[in-house]
Amino acid sequence: MNQWMDEEAGPFVRPYALIRGRTRSSGENLDLIAMVTATGEPPVAGLGPEQEAILRAARTPISVADVAVELDLPVGVVRVLLGDLRDNGLVSVSSPSSAGPRPNERILKEVINGLRAL
Repeated sequence: MNQWMDEEAGPFVRPYALIRGRTRSSGENLDLIAMVTATGEPPVAGLGPEQEAILRAARTPISVADVAVELDLPVGVVRVLLGDLRDNGLVSVSSPSSAGPRPNERILKEVINGLRAL
């Protein structure tokens, strides 16, 4: 992605241009801790360098937040790019709720109170 950077001017292509001004993908909004796994291999015809970088990063499961860090792009942009890849069947996304039950809120409050008491 270094070919898209200029030391003095910054990125040649602004993040909103990568996603054609969209703020949401066609599907559901992706949670930051949702796990993304590539189901396709780059290079795939018609993909931009950012989407190919996502496919490379997602060869092993990676969270949405980690994809944003890996690509050095805003999370909103990454969510739209991931949504496009998901719509094309190139990535699968596992929501955190499918990973298992979440802790009870009462238990979390008790843990916090216990930590404060220390």
